[in-house]
Amino acid sequence: MVFILLSVLCSVIVSILIKWARQRGINYLQLLVWNYPIALLLTYVVLKPELVPWTSDLPWHLYLPLGFLLPFIFICIALSIRYGGIVKTEVAQRLSLFIPLIAAYLWMNEQFLPQKFVGIAVGLVAIVFSIGWQKGGSGHERSYWVFPLLVFVGMGIIDIIFKQIAQHDGITYMSSLWIVFVLALFFALLFLLYLLFIRKERFDGKAVGYGAILGLFNFGNIVFYMKAHRALPDSPSLVFTGMNIGVIAVGALAGVLLFREKLSIYNKIGVFLAIVSVLLIAFL
Repeated sequence: MVFILLSVLCSVIVSILIKWARQRGINYLQLLVWNYPIALLLTYVVLKPELVPWTSDLPWHLYLPLGFLLPFIFICIALSIRYGGIVKTEVAQRLSLFIPLIAAYLWMNEQFLPQKFVGIAVGLVAIVFSIGWQKGGSGHERSYWVFPLLVFVGMGIIDIIFKQIAQHDGITYMSSLWIVFVLALFFALLFLLYLLFIRKERFDGKAVGYGAILGLFNFGNIVFYMKAHRALPDSPSLVFTGMNIGVIAVGALAGVLLFREKLSIYNKIGVFLAIVSVLLIAFL
């Protein structure tokens, strides 16, 4: 349970750092770029992947879209936190689990009890309630729901691709993870060049240091989640449930207590339904 708690805290701290940095005038989009060098370094030092030659027989049809999606969805997460808040963003991230579940049922011939669909249905209602719809405000504020929706869909697709990579023969998962992080860093640096030379933003030196801290907690989230599964090999549902409910609950507390995010009655219902949905999926 300690590893689950540490993974939950690391996940929520990533969101807190993004919002906290923006409030202090740090370029939060440049901040995301510098997360990847640290993730790459820690992957090499801690996970010790075997560095294999980049040959044509590797699953590039999985690596390339995943390498692009990781920084792209991270940008969507940052924009979702900015316009929608931590609470709605964490709910969207956690309930993205429905997408790989549905994909496994429709395309991978995985069987599960019909009651599982109850949990998915409750989760979809939770998404609608938790994201909500704003009236008034600027154009960005009125359409902020687009960002958590992109997070919801994008994280689900990322999960599907990671599962396919894990099932690929001929290369270890850690070696694949290394390649994906290298590609993610490449696409992130392209995004940085876009910010500097197309949008004409000034280079923010502070974003480098804060990005390194962000990368540390982002990597911690991954490592502790893996350790939790290894420590509880016979209780995957416990890890799954603890992680998802923990992030939703702690994220909600962080958003409300640290940043005074205001939740409507519909948003509160959405958070509650999200927790119910995770329980239904895990234990039905």
